[in-house]
Amino acid sequence: MKKEVFARILIVLFIGMVILIFVLGWQKNRNQQTNTIQIHARMPENGGWSITSIAAETNQPINLRLTSDDVVHGFAVGKSDQPTVELIPGEFVETTLLFDEPGTYTYYCTRWCGPNHWRMRGTIEVQGEMAAATNPPPLYLQLGIDIDAPHEAKVTPREPVSPQKGASFAEDLPAYVFEQETYLANSPASVWSRLRAEPDLSALNDGDIWNVVGWIWRENTSPTAIKSGESLYAENCAACHGETGEGDGVMVRDLPIPEAEAHDMYDSHSESSTAGLTRPHDLTDPDHLLGASPALLAGKIIRGGMGTGMPYWGPIFTSQQIDALVSYLHTFVW
Repeated sequence: MKKEVFARILIVLFIGMVILIFVLGWQKNRNQQTNTIQIHARMPENGGWSITSIAAETNQPINLRLTSDDVVHGFAVGKSDQPTVELIPGEFVETTLLFDEPGTYTYYCTRWCGPNHWRMRGTIEVQGEMAAATNPPPLYLQLGIDIDAPHEAKVTPREPVSPQKGASFAEDLPAYVFEQETYLANSPASVWSRLRAEPDLSALNDGDIWNVVGWIWRENTSPTAIKSGESLYAENCAACHGETGEGDGVMVRDLPIPEAEAHDMYDSHSESSTAGLTRPHDLTDPDHLLGASPALLAGKIIRGGMGTGMPYWGPIFTSQQIDALVSYLHTFVW
């Protein structure tokens, strides 16, 4: 009799434990769902992100449940180490974000889903005990550079540039050549003109001076930075600018080629379609690229809106990424 009672007690306890585990699991799942933000990705013409603004606090996790309603999209957060999340139509994927510094962060689509792909942006406002860090204005603003003005090079090399050959003249160069500001604030063509006017370099021919300019540009970057810039370009720029920089990417092949000297006729961010837009300028054209300083190119990347529907990458790329991308762009002409 006692054994039977004891067995019944064990059965009741077992059933109770099963029920308790189920209830606790259900409660945990419910709490997770309650604290989870569900976001649907759609092509910009169909609404873009279903949620475009998120409020958060530092060191507090943000649980996201993401899906796509139409085509494959990608979810990423600019200026963060958060890995890109691929969104397959009809499938849900969960991810958690965590920020240790206050500020405004931008999430965006990483897949070229259509002509207005760049419109798929949203912001995460992160509050914390400390105030958000304030960064200095971009260099192009500090220098007062008008990035919308024509910047065609007044002089270009007649032969391929060899930075290696330029290195042999390093000991003969004036001191300003070794200042980073010379590189950042001046175009290759303007540096060439300044060096060409140096009496101590009069024995060098025009090609030698161009080789020196190429060497200066190479010394202000690194193979690692160029490799990083190449990856950034392939992922974010090639769809419009083309794999080789000729402005013939798959997203713009139906657009007209820009007229010479036509720059930034309007802010393309106000356009809702490709009407009135043109292809990007040919980055392999020395007349165009060698007339632009690194600060100017960085400004165009940061602000975008150059009459071709180019996105503004300021909230997405870090300053190191922008520098790397600018370094890579010059490999199209060196």
